[in-house]
Amino acid sequence: MSGNIQLLSDTLAAAKAEGRSALIAYLPAGFPTVDGGIEAIKAAFDGGADVVEVGLPHSDPVLDGPVIQTADDIALRGGVRIADAMRTVREAHEATGKPVLVMTYWNPIDRYGVERFTAELAEAGGAGAILPDLPVQESALWREHAEKHGLATVFVVAPSSKNERLADITAAGSGFVYAASLMGVTGTRESVGAQAEDLVGRTRAAGDLPVCVGLGVSNAEQAAEVAGFADGVIVGSAFVKRMLDAPDHAAGVEAVRTLAGELAKGVRRQA
Repeated sequence: MSGNIQLLSDTLAAAKAEGRSALIAYLPAGFPTVDGGIEAIKAAFDGGADVVEVGLPHSDPVLDGPVIQTADDIALRGGVRIADAMRTVREAHEATGKPVLVMTYWNPIDRYGVERFTAELAEAGGAGAILPDLPVQESALWREHAEKHGLATVFVVAPSSKNERLADITAAGSGFVYAASLMGVTGTRESVGAQAEDLVGRTRAAGDLPVCVGLGVSNAEQAAEVAGFADGVIVGSAFVKRMLDAPDHAAGVEAVRTLAGELAKGVRRQA
């Protein structure tokens, strides 16, 4: 079975045709439970997300700030496994028909087996994977299997990335490029800043892939700001925080749906 890289590309293109950025939501698998996480992802789609990234919880995250680390810890203590992440992808995609990616560090894939991971992700209807700590020069094995199975390979770039590296990443990657808006870890910020706009411009100049911005966006105003220059707006910590702060799971799911609706209006504001 082939993965859904084409669905991802079509979704980003459709948003562009509407004169807006795509809204990409991030939620970890297994948080607060596997079933609860699937419910929350469906709510994000229902609220207006175009794409969802399913995080594979990791005990030693490089990119994730304290909010997502807290959610990951809950998921890991609940015993979440790669199989649960695959089930999350499958059920979220089957319920909505929309593109779902996995965001994961390299070590779990390496231990699980690249061929096995890509085959299972494609079989689950996944659109691809975001790999924040996989260097592009060490990615040939992954890309070979991802391409074979119809999966996008999304690399992460940062404001410190040199233009030569951006050219390498846009040539090797597929689906889109994840532009980290600032140096540091995930989390909400008061301002997303000019660094992000400069990075998007340099990444676009280096290749043809859409450029989606994450790290720091938490409300409709920031979403509208980023939507003014990026192909997609990625929001993670704000969704997770809404769930962590909710008095119960049902309220958390509703808070995710509400935030997705607010952000969806934000990315359309400049249209």
